[in-house]
Amino acid sequence: MLAHAFLAVTAATERHDHPTPDDLIPLTANEIQHLFTALISPVHALRHRLRWSQWRRRHQARARNSHYRRQAATQP
Repeated sequence: MLAHAFLAVTAATERHDHPTPDDLIPLTANEIQHLFTALISPVHALRHRLRWSQWRRRHQARARNSHYRRQAATQP
């Protein structure tokens, strides 16, 4: 539970202190966990992990926007 609390507080602090660009979703607890794990046991270079995280967050934002547009188009 302590780890989950750490991730939740870190995500909330990040959202409050650093607004995200429109083309990215905010950092989530899961994403912070992935980045933290990459720091602890680096399989790839840190730069690679950060770029991958940005790509994934951008992809999730596009998928969310597409879903919202499709949902709005089907509702009367």
